[in-house]
Amino acid sequence: MDEPQRADDAPRVLAVDETGITLTAPDDRAVDVLFGEQRVWSFWVRRDTEAAGSRGRRRSVGWPVPLQKFLDGRTLLTVRDSATAEVLWSQEVAFGTSEEPVRVVNRKGFAVGLDKSGRLVPTFDSRSGEDIGALVDATEEVLGVLRTAGAEPFLAYGTLLGAVREGRVLGHDSDADVAYVSRCTDPVDVCRESFRLQREVVALGYATQRYSGAAFKIEVPEGDVVRGLDVFGGFFSGGRLYLMGEVGVEFEEEWIHPLGTATLEGRPLPVPARPEKLLEAMYGPSWQVPDPAFQFTTPERTSRALNDWFRGLRVNEKQWQRRYLRRFDETLSPRASKLARLGVQEARARGAQVLDVGAGAGRDALHVAHEGVDVVAYDYVPELLEQAQELAATYPGSFEGRYLNLAELRSVLSEGAALARDPRPRVVLARNLLDAVDAFARESFARFCSMSLRSGGLVLAEFHAGDSSAEREWRIGAVDPVAVEAQWRRWGATSVTLEEDVRGGEDGRVDRLVAEWGP
Repeated sequence: MDEPQRADDAPRVLAVDETGITLTAPDDRAVDVLFGEQRVWSFWVRRDTEAAGSRGRRRSVGWPVPLQKFLDGRTLLTVRDSATAEVLWSQEVAFGTSEEPVRVVNRKGFAVGLDKSGRLVPTFDSRSGEDIGALVDATEEVLGVLRTAGAEPFLAYGTLLGAVREGRVLGHDSDADVAYVSRCTDPVDVCRESFRLQREVVALGYATQRYSGAAFKIEVPEGDVVRGLDVFGGFFSGGRLYLMGEVGVEFEEEWIHPLGTATLEGRPLPVPARPEKLLEAMYGPSWQVPDPAFQFTTPERTSRALNDWFRGLRVNEKQWQRRYLRRFDETLSPRASKLARLGVQEARARGAQVLDVGAGAGRDALHVAHEGVDVVAYDYVPELLEQAQELAATYPGSFEGRYLNLAELRSVLSEGAALARDPRPRVVLARNLLDAVDAFARESFARFCSMSLRSGGLVLAEFHAGDSSAEREWRIGAVDPVAVEAQWRRWGATSVTLEEDVRGGEDGRVDRLVAEWGP
């Protein structure tokens, strides 16, 4: 499917097939790919492509992995300039063997597109005016709560960009961002203030997730979806503005305060006194040019400072999100591992509840609920558990998916305290957990077990051992069973035993630690 010759210097699409797109790229610019009228992907024609010929003008780019599973059927495929909306190529294409229209939707049937992080999400250009109005309502409410709590919040990042540049939310965006610049001058006080603000938001009835010491997410129901509204904290130090999670630049305080206003979807909302200065710090001098494929390039100095002061609570979160999102639309079933089957046996014998820590997609936890045993599935990236929880609604055992971050002591203590108040025995499953977390998280897991097993119970933990697991991308380090045993005993385990190669080499060497906690 070839494109006729063109005289101008714009990118020229040469071919589109099931492997990707081939085009010429005289200069670099962002383009959108549409299936019908739905934008599904944006990329830069040189930055994000590879040379497909010796002269360098011919470039090719493969379909992103999240989109590949949808490429079976027919669609009107359009490539357009992101900045000008000029159509560069538009033609009916067929993928695979199906004659049905290609539909890029999530499991709830909502149209989705790739965001700037490479995730398939319902972007604003696929939502109704009513849905967007509901999100702006929630943004206004959250801004009010933060003001009541003593902060001076304003629109930030993509939400600020949409308000200042276009007066509306950006069609390719998928969430709302607000920020505030603290009057505190010490990073410790900035962290304390952020946690206090989070408590105020929770008191209003919103669910939240902590990103770092100075940033958290507020989950805002919007119709049939839940949007994440990010709250980024910042402060001034040495004449520089540091704002989670990408900004660290020389900046004048009067460019932030006193706050001004800009119109977003017809509503006047707070923005910095000089919003263009902050937008330039966030997106560079070309912030006025639309770029759905924008990628942050945070200077090392800024990353190092923000890491040292505020981060460390979300270790490897993006890697786990990418790993899970590749499987987000797969069909789940209560197919169980050997460890899950053993957990069900032990739970029945003890009349115990099961806690599946590091549950992933929830397959083991689904099996537990299917067998009539109550289970709580914990994970660091819990979005995938939503599908499992819906599936388990008809099972005889109860199923609850919950967030647990072993890198954050607050998360461990709050969940552990709630479990300690519930006097029943438990069986804790931890399959491929110990080798996927660092030493601090292993200590946190031992603490969590001590709190949740106050009335007695068992821990069953499997992990990859030896050199066979060295290539697993999620594996942080080798597990020392002797060190883990000593750790668990310090936290109250009365017995710990090691069983070697419990899977018979079917997945490399996998060992199992079994620990008993007494009442």
